[in-house]
Amino acid sequence: MRITQGTFSFLPDFTDEEIKAQIQYCLDNGWPISIEYTDDPHPRNTYWEMWGLPMFDIRDAVAIMQEVTACRRAFPEHYIRVNGYDRSLGRATTALSFIVNRPTVEPEFELQRQEFADRQVKYTLQVRR
Repeated sequence: MRITQGTFSFLPDFTDEEIKAQIQYCLDNGWPISIEYTDDPHPRNTYWEMWGLPMFDIRDAVAIMQEVTACRRAFPEHYIRVNGYDRSLGRATTALSFIVNRPTVEPEFELQRQEFADRQVKYTLQVRR
């Protein structure tokens, strides 16, 4: 099973050159970059651990790729994503977010449906490892 979160998640994994091109696109639009990682990709887990600080002042895609590589070395079996923030509205709005690293074995999710009185339906998302 493949986790599908963020932009491009239904496409095959990007090469480093393709990742660098997307980072450059963010920089060309004036979007600062941050790198995040997690071992819990649950859809409700929107706050991943941040790798360093957001790179507001870095305008070089190669330098950001070095940080992506360092994060991959530190956490090879974690999900790692790159975020581009659009601050044109006066707040940090995620303009682009995509996964750049996945663990060797991805967890599987199972959706459990329960029916209750008055046609109530509740869903539970269970992780199978």
